[in-house]
Amino acid sequence: MKKINGTILQSFEWYLQTNQNFWNDLANNANELVKLGITAVWLPPAYKGVGGKDEVGYGAYDLYDLGEFNQKGTVKTKYGTKDEYLNCIVTLKQAGIETYADIVFNHKMGADKIQTIPATKVDWGNHTVEIANQETVKVATKFTFPERKHKYSDFEWNWTHFKGIDYNNETGEKAIFKFKDKEWSQTVDEEYGNFDYLMGADLDFDNPDVVKECIEWGKWYIELTNVDGLRLDAVKHINASFYKNWLKTMREYFKKELFSVGEYWGADVYKLHRYLEETEYATSLFDVPLHYHLEQASKDDTQDLSKILDGTLVKENPTKAVTFVDNHDTQPGQALQSFIDSNFKQSAYSIILLREEGYPCVFYGDLYGIPHDNIKPVKNLDVLLKLRKQKAYGVQHDYFDNQHYIGWTREGDVEHLRSGLAVVITNQGQGEKYMYIGKQHAGKSFVDALGNIEDEVTIEENGYGVFRVQEKSVSVWVEK
Repeated sequence: MKKINGTILQSFEWYLQTNQNFWNDLANNANELVKLGITAVWLPPAYKGVGGKDEVGYGAYDLYDLGEFNQKGTVKTKYGTKDEYLNCIVTLKQAGIETYADIVFNHKMGADKIQTIPATKVDWGNHTVEIANQETVKVATKFTFPERKHKYSDFEWNWTHFKGIDYNNETGEKAIFKFKDKEWSQTVDEEYGNFDYLMGADLDFDNPDVVKECIEWGKWYIELTNVDGLRLDAVKHINASFYKNWLKTMREYFKKELFSVGEYWGADVYKLHRYLEETEYATSLFDVPLHYHLEQASKDDTQDLSKILDGTLVKENPTKAVTFVDNHDTQPGQALQSFIDSNFKQSAYSIILLREEGYPCVFYGDLYGIPHDNIKPVKNLDVLLKLRKQKAYGVQHDYFDNQHYIGWTREGDVEHLRSGLAVVITNQGQGEKYMYIGKQHAGKSFVDALGNIEDEVTIEENGYGVFRVQEKSVSVWVEK
């Protein structure tokens, strides 16, 4: 559930070295996160994946194995044991932090047995086009989970529960094979003609047994973990009606809000609006268009900053927008690499953390760095987080009136002592903005909390001040 000035932390990055002790480390860090103003943590996928101890979590194998069974060469997941996971959630809760679980339903990987079945090859560039006659293929689609021995669920997966796969185990051929009598879902993204198929053994959400099993698992999982919310992976590849109904079922069953945010990866805000409509607004979505606007601004100083929010979800439907700067998919070396340049990171985080609209999600790799790529933490990100918690309240006044110099103010409120702030961002030379911050601040001195400018600003009797900014920089002015 979004709290006032709530902030989500994505608690991992792709190359994170965990020593299979992540849940314990995160639990031990709970009080530090509270001090920063973190109110919710997006946890990585907690179940056993095809990669065993090195599996980040998206190559999902057994959703019932949370680090309990000796499968894929390990009992612990990359992050630890089931008991450590449950303890981590309890510890975060006790500290006042909500937990959001990562749900990976789109595909399964690492089957226990091979099946021989009829399938038809489709074109990589257009999945609606069949490029060969039906053939017999050997595919990894039989999941029996032998080490779990039917504990928690006796459901076993076979090829009829999937629509397709991208590998023929007999010939070693890598191609998209659509299984006999199967059709791709229609309410999915239209990239590649139809983007139902993404990777692995692709779940068939038109199969009632699959839907029933996903519901049974959801009830088991949420009851066991008592998580507060969900991050839904790869929603643009799954029937929109599936998540609409699944979320409704979970909320009715548990009689709680269960905040959810879907990953619909698309730069066009229209697609996000369409998905929200198709799911009857059952979930929030990550504001991918905003991420790309921030990336463009970081790489091209001729970009018009006054339009940086145009065509974004946070501008057009702020109550459904989870804003972010980067994540595990956009970091260097990953499939959707579009990492925002360090020279614009402070500005980007000011936009998602210090404005009224949207529910911001901070990336682990930005807060703590990414040693794998020698990337250091974003300078003063901890300061920006604390400013959100302490100062970013009250009426907002926008000054998006110049293509290279933008700003806004928050007047503050009576509940938060000495709250209120003024932000100025530039992508070219140094400059200043004359902005209204409220007559209640008249005569007070304001300083740049980021230390980018040393001077002080005195607020005029009419509630205005002249707030400066250095070249290609951001300044956040707060009461001294």
